[in-house]
Parts: sequence; structure tokens; C-alpha cells
Amino acid sequence: MLSNWFAQNGWAEIVWLTIGFMAQAMFSARFLVQWIASERVRKSIVPEAFWYFSAAGGAMLLAYAIYRQDPVFILGQAFGLVVYARNIYFIWTERRAGEPGHEG
Repeated sequence: MLSNWFAQNGWAEIVWLTIGFMAQAMFSARFLVQWIASERVRKSIVPEAFWYFSAAGGAMLLAYAIYRQDPVFILGQAFGLVVYARNIYFIWTERRAGEPGHEG
């Protein structure tokens, strides 16, 4: 019974499971964002929001992986965060280069 599971595992486990499920939903939402954006222009594109969902979901999943002490999961999420952060950096750098006073 579900109430027994909650009694045996405690609130910390419930909180971490909630974080894990929310993280997975955030991470999965990036594909929905990419799909909708591509359908609108009828070609494959990666919108800026994809990288923000990736970073948020990846950070949350990394926290969950650390809590679970899963080295495979930790390594995979940590590497992904580097890629997401780098892409966000490129977006911000390109945007800043287009601002007045930042030419060159």
C-alpha cells in the first residue's frame, strides 16, 4: 500500500523523488520545445529555450544523481551541463556582440 511506502521511506525520500520526477519532466520538455519550434518553420532547429530547459533539468538531475550516489548518472549529467552551459555562453556572447558599444 502507498501509505506503507511513505511510512517506510520518510519525507526526505518523497522530496527527492519529487525532485527527480520534476527534473525528468523539465529535461523532457526541451524535446517538446524543439519539436514545436521545428514544426513551425518546417525544418530542424534548436531554439534558445531548449538549452535553458536542458541546463535546468540537467542540474536537477545531477542533484538527484548525487543524492542517489550513482556515478554513471553523475558523470553523464555533469558532462551534459558543460555542453548546455557552453551553448548558453555562445547565445549570450552573440547577443552581447550585437548590442551597441560591443562591436569589434
